[in-house]
Amino acid sequence: MSRLRKKRAHGDVELNLAAMLDMAFQLLTFFILTFKPAPVEGQVNLRLPPPAPIQSANATKDLGSDTSTNELPKGVKTLTITIFPNERGDLAALGIGEAPVSSLAALESKLKTIFSDPSNPFDQVILQVGKSLRYDELMRVVEVCTRQTLPDGHPLSKLSLVELPDGSK
Repeated sequence: MSRLRKKRAHGDVELNLAAMLDMAFQLLTFFILTFKPAPVEGQVNLRLPPPAPIQSANATKDLGSDTSTNELPKGVKTLTITIFPNERGDLAALGIGEAPVSSLAALESKLKTIFSDPSNPFDQVILQVGKSLRYDELMRVVEVCTRQTLPDGHPLSKLSLVELPDGSK
């Protein structure tokens, strides 16, 4: 027996590859099962307009001080659409500016009328959205807006989202 021990003591060391492979696959399984990718909602690709001042810093007149003209100041060509959710997060009410709109179909019809007018001053849309509106409901409104074309034939590409203040739904 002493000879067997001596031969083994002087022999090569063998690694148990089965145990190492088992551990590697357990670690791989752990990382795959615990991986949580970022939600798709954060990956909305919007082309926002570059920042531009409404009035130069050296201007002598204040905006709105000339009441004899109906012309909008440069940079103020924004149409505001307000979206109110109900308590479940569904679409409860819509409004263009101060005017209420009854449904998404009515919104699309009204936007087509607004953007087909060549004297239309609007070239961008701001969506004011209630905090509890579900994402899929918001995307239905965004789709209606992005289907619109400006009087020059270009698609409406300036679309911004703003959260409604705390006092509203």
